[in-house]
Amino acid sequence: MTNALLVIDMQNAFLHPDGENYYPAAPDVIAPCRALLAAAREGGTIVVHVGDIHRAGFKDFEQKRLPQHSIAGGFNATYFDGFGPQGNSREIEIVKRRFSAFFATDLALFLREQDVERVIICGVKTNVCVRATSQDAFAHGFEVQVVRDAVNTNRDHLGAAALEDIDRYLGRVVSLDDALKALT
Repeated sequence: MTNALLVIDMQNAFLHPDGENYYPAAPDVIAPCRALLAAAREGGTIVVHVGDIHRAGFKDFEQKRLPQHSIAGGFNATYFDGFGPQGNSREIEIVKRRFSAFFATDLALFLREQDVERVIICGVKTNVCVRATSQDAFAHGFEVQVVRDAVNTNRDHLGAAALEDIDRYLGRVVSLDDALKALT
């Protein structure tokens, strides 16, 4: 089965202590996500770095629910150290302006063109962008795996509920070890 690793929102906004959306548990996903990246790179797996990036000075529908955030070119929109495409020909960036990496992007088209059948998802936040991306991946016909040790959120009860929903309805929640095996 052909895999792709989707790395969701590993940006300064969430992971750097000075980030505008930083939460204390966020850095806990850094090491597991780096391990997944290393395995994907070693195994030649496609890596999709997903960035939540918005335009300065323009209306954005998300602002009806969230304050303006992750402005293009700014500190918060920048990938955290070690994340983002590293010049590897098997790595791309998808910029999103909504919670799902699939909504209004060409991610599904790109994955289909590469014959990807399964997406392995890591990053932040479990109950928002990881959940929305998982749901849309399922809707597009991809097998979904979310790596339990490589996702989290600032609302533990919502993270647990999101993982339960993903495992029950959308795909599988897998261990880091299982995901590493699938990537290599």
